[in-house]
Amino acid sequence: MSSRRSAWTWGAALAAVLGAALLASLLLGSISLAPGDVFRALAGAGDAQTVSIVRDLRLPRALLAVLVGGALALSGAALQALLGNPLADPYLLGVSGGAACGTLVGSLLGLGASAGARTGIFGALALPLAAFLGALAAVLVVGLGASVGGRLDRGRLLLSGVVVNALASAVLLFLLSFGDASRSRTFVFWMLGSLSGATPGAVLALSVYTVLGLALLLPLARAFDALTLGEETAATLGIRVETAKRTAYLAASLLAAAAVAYAGIIGFVGLLVPHAVRRVTSSHRALLLLSFLGGAVLLVVSDAAARSLFAPAEISVGAITALLGAPAFLFLLRSRP
Repeated sequence: MSSRRSAWTWGAALAAVLGAALLASLLLGSISLAPGDVFRALAGAGDAQTVSIVRDLRLPRALLAVLVGGALALSGAALQALLGNPLADPYLLGVSGGAACGTLVGSLLGLGASAGARTGIFGALALPLAAFLGALAAVLVVGLGASVGGRLDRGRLLLSGVVVNALASAVLLFLLSFGDASRSRTFVFWMLGSLSGATPGAVLALSVYTVLGLALLLPLARAFDALTLGEETAATLGIRVETAKRTAYLAASLLAAAAVAYAGIIGFVGLLVPHAVRRVTSSHRALLLLSFLGGAVLLVVSDAAARSLFAPAEISVGAITALLGAPAFLFLLRSRP
């Protein structure tokens, strides 16, 4: 009971911090706004320029940061539970690299919209689908390399992912070499992490993928709890281990692919946040939900910093997460018993 109460306390605290971070994200940028102006703009009042800045630019971007950060952290939490390895994340398993390849191919084929372009909901759904197909291809190759007798070997999975990630990087460089210099520079900046392409359609589309990922992962919380005791023990407890592993792997890939399609490859969110949340709860149901909130907070804060630190210039949000995440992760590693 005390553990459940602690999870609720942490959840309420993270939700409050997220609300404050969202408000700060609407206030900060190349043009700083007063809180009163922001609230009036959200209601559709005030001068037209402020309304446009808040409702058309900053609000979709802040909401997209919530979804991208939450999806990456949720994906990382699922992969760490699946592998029994607190250092696992979508990047190391080749999921992010495969999703980036799928996004680039989809962009070259004219699917969805490139970074910074406006698109409707159906176009917005197409690019994450291309990213998921790329991630799925990476997942299949990783699974093939990690399969032993038709079973996924959790030890081989990480090594296979590292190899596929290197292959995906080579494919990206190969594809970029055929594009014009301007488009290649734009894609490289996006790939380093950018939320500049945020639109209401993108927010709605990513919401669909995020809800689907949550719907697949939350029922697996009991299976994740059992897997901490070992696969054989989990099987004796009635867990369909192989089904749970494959479902978790696909759901985590879907979440990471959708996030990559709209924000590029952003490091440390899927690695650091679940690792930190695991210090306050051992229940995987609480871990998944708190990881989503923690990832949302981290990316909203990072994006606000990326837009405002050197305004009017904007730096990569991936650089901010690395600057925040690397020292924090080293601290967590040093303080582990």
